[in-house]
Amino acid sequence: MDTTDIFLYAGYLLTAIGVVLAILMPLIKSLDNPKSLLGTVLGVLLIAGVFFIAYSIAGSEVSAKFAADPFNLTPTGSKAVGGMLITVYALFMIAIVGIVITEITKIVK
Repeated sequence: MDTTDIFLYAGYLLTAIGVVLAILMPLIKSLDNPKSLLGTVLGVLLIAGVFFIAYSIAGSEVSAKFAADPFNLTPTGSKAVGGMLITVYALFMIAIVGIVITEITKIVK
């Protein structure tokens, strides 16, 4: 094991610690004001609802190329990936519409 491996494992460890702290610290801070969690829970439920709708309309067809050995993509996996892509597209469009509406209301005021 040379120094490159040691530094890579140290980087992985520090990244994992950062992810855990980024999730836990806001939760610990929100214990002071539990009502602040309501907005977070509402946002997560809204995104889950968008994903459910996107997953429902996503196709499950898999071409022979992707069903073969290097990829081994199943119809369920294809539907999940399609649902995630549609979710990203929908959230992108919602963000663009929100930006446009915000700028128009700034101009009007």
